[in-house]
Amino acid sequence: MKRLFFLLALVASTLQLNAQDVNPKDVESMDAILAALYDVISGPAGEKRDWDRMKSLFVLEGRLMPTGKNPQTGEVGYRTWTVQEYIDQAGVSLERDGFFEIEIARKVEQYGTIAHVFSTYESRRNESDEKPFTRGINSIQLLKGKDRWFIVSVFWMGESAAFPLPERYIRNR
Repeated sequence: MKRLFFLLALVASTLQLNAQDVNPKDVESMDAILAALYDVISGPAGEKRDWDRMKSLFVLEGRLMPTGKNPQTGEVGYRTWTVQEYIDQAGVSLERDGFFEIEIARKVEQYGTIAHVFSTYESRRNESDEKPFTRGINSIQLLKGKDRWFIVSVFWMGESAAFPLPERYIRNR
């Protein structure tokens, strides 16, 4: 009986994976889904983002989680957002202030249908800005479905004086 329940749960969750409308080009490879993630959040001030596109990249239960260390207290904290909560809370400033994030290096570990990506990023307010206003690492968990890749979570930390980016995460692949 337990085995039957497990199989039914697995089939139900697989059906949920395929329930989202998506541009097949955005999810056909690991490179494609990561490029789509960076592309969908990037744009000049005043430009609306395609938030439906962003939602289509994630599993339905996808999460985005910023973390960091408070320089005054030394406390480490984090926030957990659903994709919709990220859009509602962070999306406003991305669209208002302008935001361009690019991947400058990547490290990947993959086994079976799962992959973990350390994606080093630089962020700018304008695409033409000479220097980024911040850098950091996106720790991205991916799932390979039957016909596409899904983002399960993005957990990130910005670079700081206490945590400079190690050279091994700045050099590209």
